[in-house]
Amino acid sequence: MRTVTLLGMRCPFCKHDDTKVVDSRVADEGQAIRRRRSCAACGRRFTTVESAVLAVVKRNGVTEPFSREKVMRGVRRACQGRDVAEDDLALLAQQVEEAVRASGSAEIPSNEVGLAILGPLRDLDEVAYLRFASVYRSFESLADFQQEIDDLRKHVSQRRESRDEATDAQLT
Repeated sequence: MRTVTLLGMRCPFCKHDDTKVVDSRVADEGQAIRRRRSCAACGRRFTTVESAVLAVVKRNGVTEPFSREKVMRGVRRACQGRDVAEDDLALLAQQVEEAVRASGSAEIPSNEVGLAILGPLRDLDEVAYLRFASVYRSFESLADFQQEIDDLRKHVSQRRESRDEATDAQLT
């Protein structure tokens, strides 16, 4: 885990580094803090948004910030030709970010991001899930696809049974 030391927030107007926080509020569904600041030198006010940086460690050791957009691009590729709305992709990316942030780690391996994508994608679109899983898990044979299809069928069956039980419980 890396530690960053802040020397002070510079005023965007006069570049003075003595600013005071006037007000703080939670933003972005609890993922960030919005701060209203005042400059001691020029007296002007400005807003900053602070968020904890979630870093993804790639297989080659390079670290880059987590990106919902990058998640959406990868899933969008798997969804090509499928009837999946852009809003559904945005929601999936949000779910993935929440899942990886829930690990509590500031740095997360890229394979864990891939695993976090698989669950919500399986529920969103089964064909897109198989496409993504085949690339992500490096399927090498028809048997790999068959095993994944068998697992998917079990999951769909269990989900259907749970939904039916919930409906029955509501009716009684």
